[in-house]
Amino acid sequence: MGLSSRVEYAFLALMELADNYNTQNPLKISEIAERHSMPERYLEQILSALRKEGIIQSMRGAKGGYVLVQEPWKITLHSCITIVDGEENSKEIESSDSSNIEKSVIYEIWEQAHQASQGVFKSFTIQDLCQQRDTYRQNGTMYYI
Repeated sequence: MGLSSRVEYAFLALMELADNYNTQNPLKISEIAERHSMPERYLEQILSALRKEGIIQSMRGAKGGYVLVQEPWKITLHSCITIVDGEENSKEIESSDSSNIEKSVIYEIWEQAHQASQGVFKSFTIQDLCQQRDTYRQNGTMYYI
């Protein structure tokens, strides 16, 4: 399972919106897209899915845009992945295929890895991404005299 561009863009957009959560200043799609070099139309589709699920809200008008409705510390990465990419269905092993032990072993281990990754995605939030980003920014700051 890899990171799809839809999920990556959703995370980036939600981090931008999380930065403005306390002020509730709306961000335009064009602003977010420009900051992260992503196609506006593609981002619009992603934000539409997040809006339908009640994570973000769109505001009309000249000063309109998108704002985060839910608290960033309550939005899990797993919920974002599910909204943007849909629920991933693991391939089920048919009971009639039990004669192929090798396949059974492969899919059993694959399912364990899948469950472990889902646990990680459920334990991290958008707020965690923002905090990790801020930590990287602080560690990367160089001061010149």
